[in-house]
Amino acid sequence: MNAIIHFLEKYLQGPMAKLSQQRHLQAIRNGVVSALPFIIVGSIFLIIAMPPVPATWGIAKWAAANITQIMIPYRLTMYIMTIYMTFGIGYNLAKSYKIDALAAGQLSVAAFLMTITPIADPKLGQILPMANLGGQGLFMGIITSFFAVEVLRFCKEKNFTIKMPEAAPPFVSRPFEALIPVVIVIGVMALITVVFKIDLNALMMHLFAPIIKAGNTPWGIMIPIFLNGFLWAFGVHGAAVVGAIATPIWQVYVQENAAAVADGKPMPNIAPETFYQWFVYIGGSGVTLGLLIAIFIVAKSKFAKSIAKLGFIPGLFNINEPVMFGAPVVLNPLLIIPFIINPMIGGLMAYGATSLGWVGKTYVTVPWTMPAPIGAFLSTGGDWRAIILVLVNLAIATVIYIPFVKMWDQKLVQQEAGEDVTEEDA
Repeated sequence: MNAIIHFLEKYLQGPMAKLSQQRHLQAIRNGVVSALPFIIVGSIFLIIAMPPVPATWGIAKWAAANITQIMIPYRLTMYIMTIYMTFGIGYNLAKSYKIDALAAGQLSVAAFLMTITPIADPKLGQILPMANLGGQGLFMGIITSFFAVEVLRFCKEKNFTIKMPEAAPPFVSRPFEALIPVVIVIGVMALITVVFKIDLNALMMHLFAPIIKAGNTPWGIMIPIFLNGFLWAFGVHGAAVVGAIATPIWQVYVQENAAAVADGKPMPNIAPETFYQWFVYIGGSGVTLGLLIAIFIVAKSKFAKSIAKLGFIPGLFNINEPVMFGAPVVLNPLLIIPFIINPMIGGLMAYGATSLGWVGKTYVTVPWTMPAPIGAFLSTGGDWRAIILVLVNLAIATVIYIPFVKMWDQKLVQQEAGEDVTEEDA
């Protein structure tokens, strides 16, 4: 076992750690996270528009009568989330290059909007279709952000910019420095969209359709769950690596589900990011809340008990770093196995329950620090069965952790007994 750990640490940990630090992947992750406040607020208005109470209640009747007005904040936040994410991706990528981040964010949004052709309406004039401004346009938003920032960086490095006199203040000179990159980016995008009439969003969705479809299958959820746990077990932030790659797909899922609910249609997707957040990673990656409960049940060593006491309250709010690095779980042969297995079992349980209609699909984005049963209840729009599913998955994880915790704790007890003997001899 030690030889395997050494091999994986030597040949896997380094490359994966470098991948998690790759500037473009970090820009995607940070850009998506920067839009979470808008998505969460939009989700709240979605719940208000369709409250999880009987239709005969007064609040439900009020919501039904005013649904059009209530849904406006949702449609201008979560429904068009790609605009906010595109700006964030361009901004963060430019920061990593140490170039004008504000100009990069603006240029990224402009490049993305240039992929959408306005439609002429006899009454309203030119209308910009909103469909591709949501989750399904995120792939295009990522690509146009990269394109815009790389053009801006190229022009900056080659001094291909308009230089103002040194006496000009920065707020005057910076816009002129960005002028040539703006001309290049807008010109290229206009050539593609307007002259050649290529629908880049439709093309991108067609290319990614197999991947998006696969994400709603059992294998589609097992792969990211396994990779997340496997990387974490060897000290690599699995959520950072897997999330940077999978988040665009998960955001498509949650936006499509929310849009379906808003339009009164069945939700198409089983596994948005909220599915993993509330049904799989209870207390954090590896279902570490189950590990803490198992420690409370069977552990006898002072060290294990202290870790459980230290990590339990943060674990309730899905913060598991105290146990991950305190026990530690990372590079711990006895705890790695259940750490990887538990989320996979929970994922299959949740997939089965959701696909069979026993538990509602998730479509509301809730702050990740919410305790899992409450987060699951809210993310499904108020399905009480989601609470049951969370508790069942947590119970299963706890039972699986117990024998491994016993073996780990037994070694700790022996070590503590040896230390006590040494102290007495001294």
